[in-house]
Amino acid sequence: MNVSISGHHISVTEAMDTAVREKLVKVERHFDQIQSIKVILSLDNSGASDGGQKCHKAEAILRVSGQEMFVQSCEDDMYKAINDMADKLDRQVRKYKTRQERKKTQGAGRDGRYEDLTTADVAPAV
Repeated sequence: MNVSISGHHISVTEAMDTAVREKLVKVERHFDQIQSIKVILSLDNSGASDGGQKCHKAEAILRVSGQEMFVQSCEDDMYKAINDMADKLDRQVRKYKTRQERKKTQGAGRDGRYEDLTTADVAPAV
């Protein structure tokens, strides 16, 4: 799995890098077919001009075969934002994996109920 971590209006420290990678291990444990994850850590000043708090934002784009998943979290602390972002990403990955497994088990053809109906219509020869 290829993980890239970048910062926007903020420098990514070793502690932030370690925190992101530790949180993403949980996501990788649930689904092993992840191609890449791009994490962007940023400092949003849009609320600061009105006297509000600065918003620490953590965004992630996860790529699997045929699909991209995007999550973002905005908190007053960067580590809270990283934790929330990782939890959201984990939920999306588990949901995606469940959908894939459900498609695999249902299959494209007829299910067992069709077979039961065709055998029930035929009367046994006596």
